[in-house]
Amino acid sequence: MTATTVDATPAETVVSLLAREIEDGSVVATGVASPLVILAIAVARATHAPGLTYLACVGSLDPDLPELYPSSEDLRYLDGRSAEVSIADLFDHARRGRVDTVFFGAAEVDPAGRTNMTASGSLEKPRAKFPGVAGAATLRQWVKNPVLLVPRQSRRNLVPQVQVATTRDPSRPVRLISDLGTFELGGPRGARLLSRHPWATVDGIAERTGFEFAVPDALPVTSLPDARTVSAIRALDPRNLRDALVGG
Repeated sequence: MTATTVDATPAETVVSLLAREIEDGSVVATGVASPLVILAIAVARATHAPGLTYLACVGSLDPDLPELYPSSEDLRYLDGRSAEVSIADLFDHARRGRVDTVFFGAAEVDPAGRTNMTASGSLEKPRAKFPGVAGAATLRQWVKNPVLLVPRQSRRNLVPQVQVATTRDPSRPVRLISDLGTFELGGPRGARLLSRHPWATVDGIAERTGFEFAVPDALPVTSLPDARTVSAIRALDPRNLRDALVGG
């Protein structure tokens, strides 16, 4: 028997999808500017994955996650840690195959699964600089389950070809979760829509996607989170920071 679902906001649905990418007993890590992901990790720990191991970007191993803070670099994410973890430690563990899941944001993503976190224009003559790679180029290829996140999908961030390829992984497809649906990018089958969220239509998704994608004949609709998951999300984010980060 499946748990009863409840009315959930788009942000709560996206957080639940991120949390589902985390298996119990897995090792998951976050970079900077990752509040939605931190919330998803806290939700996974509180529900189906109490045995996960979390490497936080502030340098802590398995810190307490009593609630979501506005910044992923908030030093309160050091509280309750079992050890300190440096960026060098994170990359060493990933290179040795010890990190399971990392979520990657991007200013641009293309149908091959390449991401741009570097600049608009070109490296030689950038028009605007983005936050930067911070080692994601190699980290994405080393982790077992890289997942892309675009919480506000548009033709500006889902593009035919990224202007600068910050990360790429031609050896395997990658899942992308947005505020409209879930895609699979790269690989021999190219870009495919795996599911649409209940509030989105295929035509509406196409209008906000800058590349063509395949749609299965029986396209699944994303399942809403169950009552336990929604309760955990609301308890861990009492200030409702999540809704400002998704859609709009």
